[in-house]
Amino acid sequence: MGTVGINFGSATSGQGFDVASTVAQIQASEQAIETPWKNQLTALQAQDTVLSKLGSDLATLTTSLQALTDFTGVFSEKQGSSSNTDVLSLTSASVSASAGSHTVVVNSMAQTSSQASSAVTDPNDTLSGSLTIQGHIFTVDSTNNDTTLASLASAINSAGIGVSANVITDSNGSRLSLVSKTSGVAGQLSVTGLSLSGASAGPITFPTSQPGLDASLTVDGVPITSGSNTVSDAIPGVTFQLLGSSSGTQIQVEITNDNMDIGTAMGNFVAAYNAVINDINGQEKNDSSGNAEPLFGNSTLALIQSQITGALFSGAASGAITNITQVGIGLNNDGTLTLNADTLNSVLNSNFSDVTGFLQNSGSFGQTLATSLNNLGTQAPNGAVFLAQQQNSAQEKALSTSISNEDTLLAAQKIQLTNELNTANQILQSIPAQLNQVNELYSAITGFNERSQ
Repeated sequence: MGTVGINFGSATSGQGFDVASTVAQIQASEQAIETPWKNQLTALQAQDTVLSKLGSDLATLTTSLQALTDFTGVFSEKQGSSSNTDVLSLTSASVSASAGSHTVVVNSMAQTSSQASSAVTDPNDTLSGSLTIQGHIFTVDSTNNDTTLASLASAINSAGIGVSANVITDSNGSRLSLVSKTSGVAGQLSVTGLSLSGASAGPITFPTSQPGLDASLTVDGVPITSGSNTVSDAIPGVTFQLLGSSSGTQIQVEITNDNMDIGTAMGNFVAAYNAVINDINGQEKNDSSGNAEPLFGNSTLALIQSQITGALFSGAASGAITNITQVGIGLNNDGTLTLNADTLNSVLNSNFSDVTGFLQNSGSFGQTLATSLNNLGTQAPNGAVFLAQQQNSAQEKALSTSISNEDTLLAAQKIQLTNELNTANQILQSIPAQLNQVNELYSAITGFNERSQ
């Protein structure tokens, strides 16, 4: 502990001293014990910032790799094209679709059955009897308020029998229009009955406006019928829309792998990998002030760098693909990666299944790297970053407790010192008065008057 000086001049001056300043000087030397604790706490908190960033970047790297290693990820995506989009349009190609070429001939499209009644010309005429649609009977009388075309249409729509009813009015009168909600032969309407009462009394007929027909087509020479113009079971995993007849002309449907999305996903992986390497490289140097970065020489960084770098050259071959350079990934001197999009696209076109296996097969490069990443991030309980954060947290808690305890002791000491030094100061300040009293007492006893000398 350093020496604390108290300047109060002559003991008999009554000057005293500055209590607050003296207490501060005494406690400054006591507080010095906290300095290394606070410095260590600041250093640990700086490490936490870097570890948090590193953990986040490792999580991003894991996610970007999953897009490549997941069996339902980008390698399962397919694209489709039609040689005549006026007749056949590709709607979707799911993960179950296989790349390949198919020949389609559209003979005829599917039709939806519809019927319209004969015209009702006099608005005062009312309906009577019953109407049977798809086996469902609608009794028409005043008790059901179904004596008009509009009320009957409402009743049909409310019945939920798979038929849409509307009233169509033109210069010839009003008609009840019925349209099946099921296309093709399966939706063919069956309508019977209904009469008209009034001036135009007689039966109401329902001539077929359009019959329900199935689409007729061939796919790779195989005849196929479809009740809908949306065909989803002719080519596995592929859905296409019929827009017209090809009149015997063959339409080429191409199903291809989605190289563009794979290239994007691979680029995301390379960028995420580089972010982690840059985090590590950024700690292996001094800052602008010449001080070491928070995790300079840290063993956790060394472990992460060793694991992910080693995984780049691990994993079993898949057919013709034996290393990352064959899929367009190159390694730079600083440990970061680059992606050659042309190389990747070329190998996808020539060895798609081998590239897929290189990332997704058991023991492959992709699976080996994924396993390594599972042991490096913030995953509890064994992630390398997680363990480093837990260790820092325990040290920070102990340091904070020590600092808090020391602050409590210093606060109590301050009160005690202030009280004691205030008492001493009061004594010093009272000395002149006490000396004066002694002099006066001495004069009274001896008759000696000091002031007259």
